[in-house]
Amino acid sequence: MSIFEIIMLLCFGAAWPFSIYKSYKSKSVEGKSPIFLVILLMGYVAGILHKKIYHYDNVIFLYMLNFLMVSTDLILYIRNSKMSKNQCEKS
Repeated sequence: MSIFEIIMLLCFGAAWPFSIYKSYKSKSVEGKSPIFLVILLMGYVAGILHKKIYHYDNVIFLYMLNFLMVSTDLILYIRNSKMSKNQCEKS
């Protein structure tokens, strides 16, 4: 278990609740990139697989937590995108 890996995941993870809250409240896709979110998800999957296959330790739970938060932000992006599209169609 690396203290630097833990710090990196905690720092990345600390930012996601704010992003999720902003996405939920604003109901906007402004400033969001679904491609960026998918790339991050792929990175977290790689980290999880590495922990499962080569070096299992409890840091895997930080990878999974971050994966869930990024997934939540992506789901909110999809929801907000659909809401925005529906509003444009009504106008």
